[in-house]
Amino acid sequence: MPTTFTRRAVLARIAAIMCLLLPSGLLSPGMAQAAPGPSKIDKTVQARLDTAGKATFLVYLKGDADLGPARRAVAKADKATLVYRAKTERAAASQANLRRLLKSEHADFTAYWIVNAVSVTADSELTAEIAKLPEVERITPIALLPLPKPMPGRARPQVNAVEWNVERTNAPRVWNELDDRGEGVVVATVDTGVQFDHPALAASYRGKNANGTLTHDYNWFDAVNNCPDTAVPCDRTGHGTHVTGTMTGANGIGVAPGARWIAARGCVTRGCYLDDVLAAGQWILAPTDLKGAGPRPDLAPDIVNNSWGGRGEDDFYKEIVDAWIAAGIFPVFANGNEGYRCNTSGNPGNYPQSYSVGAFDTNNVAAEWSGKGPGENGELKPNIAAPGVDVRSSLPDGKYEVNSGTSMAAPHVAATVALIWSYAPALKNKVAATRQVLDGSAADVNDTSCGGTAADNNVWGEGRLDAYAAVKAAYRGPVGDLRGTVTSGGTPVPDAKMTMRGPIPHTLVSGADGTFAVPRLPVGDYQISLAKFGYDTTTVNVTISAGQSTTADIVFPRRPTTVVSGTIAVAGEPEPGATVEAVGTPVSTVADTSGRYQVTVPQGSYTLRVVGTLRCSGSTNVPLTATGAAMTKDIALPRRSDGFGYTCAHGPREYVAGTEKLELTGDDAGAQVTLPFSIPFYGKDTSKAWITTNGYLTLDSASRAEYNNAIPDAWEPNNGVYPNWANLIVDTHGGVYTGVTGTAPHRKFVVEWRNVVIPDEFRSRTSFSALLGEDGSIGFRYKDINWYGEEGVKATIGIENADGTDALMYSYREPVLSNGHGVDITASTPGPAGGVVTSGAKAPTG
Repeated sequence: MPTTFTRRAVLARIAAIMCLLLPSGLLSPGMAQAAPGPSKIDKTVQARLDTAGKATFLVYLKGDADLGPARRAVAKADKATLVYRAKTERAAASQANLRRLLKSEHADFTAYWIVNAVSVTADSELTAEIAKLPEVERITPIALLPLPKPMPGRARPQVNAVEWNVERTNAPRVWNELDDRGEGVVVATVDTGVQFDHPALAASYRGKNANGTLTHDYNWFDAVNNCPDTAVPCDRTGHGTHVTGTMTGANGIGVAPGARWIAARGCVTRGCYLDDVLAAGQWILAPTDLKGAGPRPDLAPDIVNNSWGGRGEDDFYKEIVDAWIAAGIFPVFANGNEGYRCNTSGNPGNYPQSYSVGAFDTNNVAAEWSGKGPGENGELKPNIAAPGVDVRSSLPDGKYEVNSGTSMAAPHVAATVALIWSYAPALKNKVAATRQVLDGSAADVNDTSCGGTAADNNVWGEGRLDAYAAVKAAYRGPVGDLRGTVTSGGTPVPDAKMTMRGPIPHTLVSGADGTFAVPRLPVGDYQISLAKFGYDTTTVNVTISAGQSTTADIVFPRRPTTVVSGTIAVAGEPEPGATVEAVGTPVSTVADTSGRYQVTVPQGSYTLRVVGTLRCSGSTNVPLTATGAAMTKDIALPRRSDGFGYTCAHGPREYVAGTEKLELTGDDAGAQVTLPFSIPFYGKDTSKAWITTNGYLTLDSASRAEYNNAIPDAWEPNNGVYPNWANLIVDTHGGVYTGVTGTAPHRKFVVEWRNVVIPDEFRSRTSFSALLGEDGSIGFRYKDINWYGEEGVKATIGIENADGTDALMYSYREPVLSNGHGVDITASTPGPAGGVVTSGAKAPTG
C-alpha cells in the first residue's frame, strides 16, 4: 500500500528529487517547473481517483528505443539481444525520475522496458505530481481486453487420422512429402496458459528435456500469478491449451507437431488485463526464470500466437509488436469475433505490422462472425483466413473439445510459419519475407463486400491458408540435414553456442546431451564456430549435400582450470555471505558462514568482484592470475563509506541510557538543547542540537519531519543523526533523556528515546539511544525490541550531511534491529576503491 503524505510534504519532496536528478540529462531546470497538461490524466483514471481515493494505472513516458541495429542484425539471437539492450537502457534512463519519486513515496509500482511505461497504484496527490513530470506523456487506465470468446462447435469426421481443419491447411502433405513437421522452430502463446503434460502436448513442450526431466525456467511465465502451483504451467480456462494444441499437438490435432512450444500466461477467464499482457509480451522477447530473473533474449521464441484483442484502434501494444518483429519474432493475432459487419477487425490485429487471421468453416465459407476490415489506416484485414469453425483440440485434464472462433484460426497460421521456417531456414526470423510467402501462396477468394479486390479483400485478406503451397514457395533448392554431438574428453558439452556461416547464417546451441541438429539446410559449404566459457574457441568446416544427412561430431577442447579459494574478511573478521564474481564470466559463488569461498576458473587473468552483504561492509575489485591446479587468495574487504569518509561497524553492544528527562512529549514535537561540548560532524564543529520525538536529532538547525525517507535527500531534515527515524510518539509512559558518559577527550553526549510508541504497529514500544562523541564518533544502541514491527521496518537509520548530498545510510525500512544491537560510526578518509558509497546509494542488505 502506498504511504499517504501531506500535499506540502509531497510537493517539497518532488522539488528536492527533481533537483537531485537534473544531472541525468533528462531534465533542465526550466522543464522541472513545467505544469502538467490537463489531458495527461485519462478521465477514467481521474474518475476512479475522485470516487475511490486511489487508482491503479499506467504511466507512459516520452521516447522509445532505437531498434535500427536490431533490424540490421542477421542472427536471431543477436537481433533479440540488441532489442533487449536498447529497450532496457532507454527505460532505465527515461524512467529514472519517476521511479525515484515512487520509491520515495513508497508507492506500489512495476516498471516495464518492452514499452516505456510504469504501472502505478497511487492516490490523487501523488498522481498529480506524477503528471507534472515533463517526461510523462500520459496516464491511462489498465483495461481488460477480451479473449475472442470461443463458440461451441460440433465434431467433424477426421480425414486420414487428422482433424478436418489440419487436413484443410494441407499440412499433412508437408509432413509426408517434404518430411517437415516444424522441427527446430519454437512457437509461443500469450494466452490463458497451457496444460503442459496433456498427452498431445507433453512431448513438444520445450521444457521437457531429452532425459524426461522438466525445466520450467525460460519456458513458462505466469503474469497473472494464480496457478495452484506457481512453478508449474497451468491453464484454468482451457483457451490457451486449445490454441497450443492446434499449433504443435500430436495425434492429428496440430499443424506443426515437430515444433516446440513455450507459453506466457497473460489472460484469465474474463480476458486479458493490459498490464498482464505487457508483462507477457516482455517475457516473450527475453524469457526469464520462474522468479523473473536472468532474462535470456537468446531463448526468445520464433513465433508468437495471440488469440486475444480488443475493439477499435489503440496503439497500446504497437511498441511490443514492433519489438518482436525487430527481434525476428513473427506476430500472429486473431482478427476478432465481432464481424457481423465491416470495420470490425480486432485490436492489436488491426495494426499494419500484425499478421491477423480470419476464420472459415469446413465448406470453405467465411464465418459470419469473423472480424472484417479494413484495419488501421485502411490496411487490408484480416491478412489471411484459416479454419476456425468446429476445430477440435486439446483441453486441460487431458480432454479434447470442439470450439469455433478466430482464436482457433490464428494458431493454424502460426504453425504454418513454423513449417516454413523449418523447411527453409534461409527465411527463418525474416518476418517481412515470410509474410510475402504466406500472402503469395494463399488461395484467392472473391468477396468484396467490405472492400478490396477479388484477390485481396477485407473478408478473406490474401485468401485461404495453404501450408503446403507456402512451404513449397519458401524454398525450391536442394537441401540436406546436419547433425552431430559436441564433446570434450569424451563427455558431452551442453549449451555450446554454434554460429554457422555459409549459404545461410544460422545459430544454435547444443542440447543437454551435447547433440545438435539442423534439418533442411541449403547445400553448400559451412563453417561452424563453437564458443563457451572455459573452452577454446573451435572452428570446423562441413559440406551439406543434397538429400544427405551430414554428421559433424565436434571435439571441443576444455581449457585447464584452477581452483581458487580463500577467506573474505573485513577488519580481520570473516564476512559470511559475501559474493564473489569473476567479472565478465558466469563464475560466481557465496562465502560460507566462516567467510570461506571457492571458485573454479580457466587459467588466465581475471578481476574478482567481491561484495560484502553485511551493512557496514564495502566491495572491492581484486586482480587474479589463475595458474596451476589450485591457489589461495584471501581478500580483505573495506568498510562501506560515504563520500566524506564515515564508516561503520555493528554487532552486540552494551545499551547506554540517558539520565535527565527532557520536557519533550507528543507527536512531531522537538526541543533545542545546548551540547555540553563541541561535536565535529561532517567537518564542522557544532554546539547545538534539535531533538525530535520522531527518533532523530539535527545539529544547528530545527526540524519536525513527519515521515522518513531514504538518505541522502536534499529536503529537510539534513545535518542529521538518525538512530531510528520514524513516525513515533512520546507519551507520558515514555520520554526522551539526555546525559554524558566517558571522559575527555572521548566523552559522549547521550540522547535516549525510552519506551516510545510506534503508532502504526499496534502501539508497540521501543527504546534506543544515540551517542555523539567529542572525538567525532557516532553510536546507536537498541533494546525493548520484541517483534517484527520494532525491528526497523518503519525507520531510516544513519547520518546525513548539511545539504543532503552525502550520507551513510545503515538501513531504510528494513528489519535489522534486535535487543543489544549497536552501530558505531567513525570518520576517516574516504574508503578505497569499491568501498565508497556514492550519494544516493542504498546500503546492501544483510
